[in-house]
Amino acid sequence: MADIKIENVVASTTIAKELDLNKLFTSLPDGEYEPNQFPGLVLRMKDPKTAALLFRSGKVVCTGAKTIEDVARAIDKVCKKVEKAGFEVYSKPEITVQNIVASANLHAELNLNAIALAVGLEKIEYEPEQFPGLVYRLEEPAVVVLLFGSGKLVCTGARKAEQVSEAIDKITKELDGKGLL
Repeated sequence: MADIKIENVVASTTIAKELDLNKLFTSLPDGEYEPNQFPGLVLRMKDPKTAALLFRSGKVVCTGAKTIEDVARAIDKVCKKVEKAGFEVYSKPEITVQNIVASANLHAELNLNAIALAVGLEKIEYEPEQFPGLVYRLEEPAVVVLLFGSGKLVCTGARKAEQVSEAIDKITKELDGKGLL
């Protein structure tokens, strides 16, 4: 069984009808705002360790969380800071998970050439001169898994943690069934 670790949860929400980022920046000393570089105000938090990108439209993107619960806590903290700065915020903003990135270890060396040949080119991209990993696109769940010769892998594109487990189980069964694990 693979050891799965969620590395990053990216989620978005709308916390207000509109935000005046210049005003907000003067009220939030821990914020970073350079509109010539990036159109959003960046708020970095230590607990949970996340970054929130706030946009004029009232939309917020939260990145760096390790769990969906951490996303909710981070968004709650952002709302409190923005409210304290004198802005009206929505009481229960709806959070949408955009992407979960997870890593895992299959605890076995993988022959990526053999996997590419056995699985077929319609699901796989493998160009070792360009990138050391094999890119495996699953249709269900709709995720992308990067497999490495070391047996480590990275799964991206999931919107629920269960999809990560499902994808890794599917790949493990397929590789095992073809004698490649």
